[in-house]
Amino acid sequence: MAPGADHEGFDVKMERLGGDGGENVIIVGAGPAGLMLGSNLARYGIKSTIVDDRDDKTPTGRADGLQPKTIETLRQLRLDSSLLQKGVQIYDICFWSSTPTQPLHRTRRELHYPAQLDVKDPFILLVHQGMVEDIFIEDMKERGVEVARSRSFQRYEVTDDHDVPIEAIFRSPRTGTNQSLKAKYLVGCDGAHSNVRKSIPGAQMVGESSNSKWGVLDGVIVTDFPDLWSKVVIHSETKGTVLCIPRERNMTRLYIELDRNLQESTPTEATRDYVMKKARDIMCPFTVEWVSVEWFSVYKVGQRVASTFSAEGGRVFIAGDAGHTHSPKAAQGMNTSMHDAFNLAWKLNLVIRGLAKPELLATYQHERRKIAQDLVAFDFEHAAAFADGDSDGLADNFAANIGFISGAGIKYDQSVLTAPERIARGVLRAGGLMAPARVTRYIDANPVDIQLDIPMLGQFRVYLFVSDLHSASVFLRLVCDHISSTESILGRATAAAAKSYATLNVVPGKADEFIQPGRYTAASRLFTFATVTTMPKSAVEISDLPGLLQKSRWTFYMDDLEDPKTGTSCTEKWLGDVGREEVAIVNIRPDGYIGGIGRFDAKDDSAAAAACKWLDSYYGGFLKA
Repeated sequence: MAPGADHEGFDVKMERLGGDGGENVIIVGAGPAGLMLGSNLARYGIKSTIVDDRDDKTPTGRADGLQPKTIETLRQLRLDSSLLQKGVQIYDICFWSSTPTQPLHRTRRELHYPAQLDVKDPFILLVHQGMVEDIFIEDMKERGVEVARSRSFQRYEVTDDHDVPIEAIFRSPRTGTNQSLKAKYLVGCDGAHSNVRKSIPGAQMVGESSNSKWGVLDGVIVTDFPDLWSKVVIHSETKGTVLCIPRERNMTRLYIELDRNLQESTPTEATRDYVMKKARDIMCPFTVEWVSVEWFSVYKVGQRVASTFSAEGGRVFIAGDAGHTHSPKAAQGMNTSMHDAFNLAWKLNLVIRGLAKPELLATYQHERRKIAQDLVAFDFEHAAAFADGDSDGLADNFAANIGFISGAGIKYDQSVLTAPERIARGVLRAGGLMAPARVTRYIDANPVDIQLDIPMLGQFRVYLFVSDLHSASVFLRLVCDHISSTESILGRATAAAAKSYATLNVVPGKADEFIQPGRYTAASRLFTFATVTTMPKSAVEISDLPGLLQKSRWTFYMDDLEDPKTGTSCTEKWLGDVGREEVAIVNIRPDGYIGGIGRFDAKDDSAAAAACKWLDSYYGGFLKA
């Protein structure tokens, strides 16, 4: 225990964690990143304590835009419905400009996400950050996890002995005393001014801060401006730029460029009235009046990335704004932050359970710091074009980075989790995401989105694409027998996972009554096996499948629906041509990214052995079995 530390003011859950640390995680910060991490760890059965220095969740303002990939992730977590119901969906973007010789006029209008972007939800969803926090807070409450508030992180103490837990020191303003918590891992999700990051030896924010300053207003406005319910960039050559974004509850958010000669610190002269007048000047001759203002702020644009995302031998991490800062105008911050946490959560789960090698945690920095660097590089160009009012340059920059902005085009570099490409056919690529595709679920004849149908439970997904189940029956039996045996990495990992989850069990939430997780974990707690075939349903029975796949009956799919954009089947879209006697296997990570794609000639006597070796080689790279 640190000198002067006590547990006064901590509730029962905190007292429990404050013991020997156990297999637990301390999360500092209850914004979108911290809550995404806490929610997923709770779903995985990993005990965590979330500590925040605020008295309550975000009441107003801050981040507000969810990108298509984030919406997809929330769908996979079955947390999307209330946000989709309450949020504002933005499908188009308009550009307006004025010069000393031309009054303000629309210069172009286009789809925000063009048809060639292959996503299920081709829009930005505008919702208040507090609404996003709400869904995670409620999800955690169902599983017995709540946020410990009004405690500020001070520092952490750690030894070289990995068996000795990390001790995190917090300050309670109510008592004025220090309080201590212990855990195996510490994750700082505490924002751009992260105290966790500042506590990491040598950690620095690398990058630059521009002279660009912006005011932000959330409120209900009355205006004769015609494009109020589209996303709009309004640029006056002489007065500056405004970004106009529709919001929930009939509100509008305005980002207003301020004079660059305002004082270097937060400009005291940039009052709310000053920023309102600035917006009116830029939008003239249209009138703008505020009925109410819910939130007002002023910020200075800075683009920086932390020099490290992990420390202390992979026991301390940072995520979200603690690791990267940038302008808010491309709606990236909350999205990137939550995906940092989503990436880290499943890796912590497997390592804490002893199912994966500790080195797995090193892939968090390898993957997510690179994304942060790419984000800052994009944001530098995007913010410059935005401030210059260059509608063509802004649109070109947006189009060139549409995959990155939407999240759908994110691709991780080769690593132990991303196998080298073999023969690339179709749209799937190792390190990338599953493309949207429709199939029919065999057991109940429901048409489903294959990329969404299996809920995220912390498990890997192994898809077997088989044109003819009868022709490939011997291959499938041999592969499934191997997977089910202790001779295979997957078999041993499955046995180890069964023991782990029996000891460190998952607390069910109310939503699990509808999700029915057991449908997807009947064959293994660590792997969900899915079969996709182009055979007609009338030609096959579940009893025709090997025993392992019979247990996975809720993930048996008929590939009999056409993609609305390409007119192709799921198999054709994802993998190109798969021959009658060919089997393609796709490994999907717990966060939905593709680990690797293998193709095997089922009529070849050695094909099953080759497939088994390929599977064991991939999973043996990071699993401990």
